[in-house]
Amino acid sequence: MNKAELVDAIASETKLTKTDAARALEAFVNATTKALKKGDRVALVGFGSFSVAKRAARIGRNPQTGKAIKIAAKKVAKFKAGSDLGKAVNK
Repeated sequence: MNKAELVDAIASETKLTKTDAARALEAFVNATTKALKKGDRVALVGFGSFSVAKRAARIGRNPQTGKAIKIAAKKVAKFKAGSDLGKAVNK
């Protein structure tokens, strides 16, 4: 499902216009992004939680040449599915 399909699904489920559904989705994405930038965790009970994890610097390999390269440390966004979502997916 891409963004346009998700907007269509939200609009039909909530009886909102596609424009309002798109605005609501953008608001969710923006609010989640701002929270993660601050280092906060975003938890949606039953669905899952978004958080930020630190990935340490490490040595990797260039697959074409086999040469060792340094991979810098960075922060990455993580999503952990909630129990309700996990059960729904496994039905």
